Amino acid sequence: MKWLKIYGLLLSIALFTSCEQADINPVLNITGGQVQGIETAVPGILVYKGIPYAAPPVGDLRWKAPQPVVAWEGIKVADTFGAAAPQGDKVLSTRESAPGVVDYTKEFFADGDPERSEDCLFLNVWTPVAGKPEAKLPVAMWIHGGAYTQGFGHEIEFDGEAFAERGVILVTLNYRLGIFGFLTHPLLSEESDNHVSGNYGILDQIAALNWIQENIAQFGGDPDNITIFGQSAGAGSVQNLLGSPLTKGKIKKAIIQSGGGLSGLGLGGGRTLAEIEQQSKAAFDESGITTLEEMRKLSFSDLQELQADWRTKRLSVTLSPIVDGYMSTADFATNVRSGVIPNIPYMLGGTKDDMGFAKVGQPYYDFSLELVKLGRKPAYLYDFRRELPGDNAGAFHSSELWYVFGTLDRCWRPMTDGDHALSAKMTDYWTSFIKTGNPNTDNRPEWLPYTEESGFVMALDVE
Repeated sequence: MKWLKIYGLLLSIALFTSCEQADINPVLNITGGQVQGIETAVPGILVYKGIPYAAPPVGDLRWKAPQPVVAWEGIKVADTFGAAAPQGDKVLSTRESAPGVVDYTKEFFADGDPERSEDCLFLNVWTPVAGKPEAKLPVAMWIHGGAYTQGFGHEIEFDGEAFAERGVILVTLNYRLGIFGFLTHPLLSEESDNHVSGNYGILDQIAALNWIQENIAQFGGDPDNITIFGQSAGAGSVQNLLGSPLTKGKIKKAIIQSGGGLSGLGLGGGRTLAEIEQQSKAAFDESGITTLEEMRKLSFSDLQELQADWRTKRLSVTLSPIVDGYMSTADFATNVRSGVIPNIPYMLGGTKDDMGFAKVGQPYYDFSLELVKLGRKPAYLYDFRRELPGDNAGAFHSSELWYVFGTLDRCWRPMTDGDHALSAKMTDYWTSFIKTGNPNTDNRPEWLPYTEESGFVMALDVE
């Protein structure tokens, strides 16, 4: 009898431990099947890596709008980031940025290129309240930059631990890039139910936004409180989503980082879809490729060779977002002035040594003043001024990302206590805005919205 009591005690302990572990790391039921995350270095925070939010856009689905997730069997343990979109031999190259030169490969990709594949439509979720729909934490969807040709959602500078510690669920994602994400062609428009082509990368982002609305409650998030934010091409993507009829009512706040203000990043240079399609058709025709079957048989390396040949022959092919009449009906400035963008809180800014289109100047001010003209609340503006230690690159384009996500310890640069203090302040501001639409938080300098009267821009620098 004694051994039965001992066995019963051990069984009870095992069951208790199993239940406790299940409560800490529950199995979630989401679109496609069941998923379980992994613990991060921060106790109580889980990360779910590489969750598919759409079907693999390969084969006959290349150059088509994203399709529903393909279901899987059993429990998917989300412990590995999904493949990045194809993007050339190197993720990022060295680029000029006053006052110095920025080696973006060294800056953000020193640990090597990630796996890349056309099967790239994955997202990642960091949460402190998995399996607790009643928690209803605010949600932030991050869109990476990279000129619509490079980057991915799990770059070394991105992480959701600092956000989750502050009560915000972070979602990062991959989307189709370059020729896979933005190619137009008359044959592609002809086969489309919506009679359009291009903008596949933006449609991917919209699919991810829809996935979040449908599934984030399982992770403890509020599907009715989603902030979208992004930097550079990610900021341009935010502008596209804000003006799209496909996102109406789905976005509660927006942050635009290094994407310009009222003028935005532009959509197709003012050309029509038909004009842009004909450019692509002429380029493929020049290469002797005249059918969709031939186009879809081309490998990525084949397409790279084609593009190199087109450049040699000065054949222009647009591989960025355009006005197509479906995803987008006008450029960002028109959408702002006409009141098409949602009446929600906005925060935007750039870096001191940013690229020309992204410098904090009149376009940023004009955006906020235009909101006031529309009878809306003004935007919160910032200027990131910290010249990063370690070289003479200054406050370069993308330099603020280490600080926003609280990942300075991953950076090669000799960061100081002042840098860590600045990062904590910025993460506080960003997550406060995501929660309430106002970046102000206790024990931080007051941040006023920009109006003609206030003229206020938050200067972000070490003290």
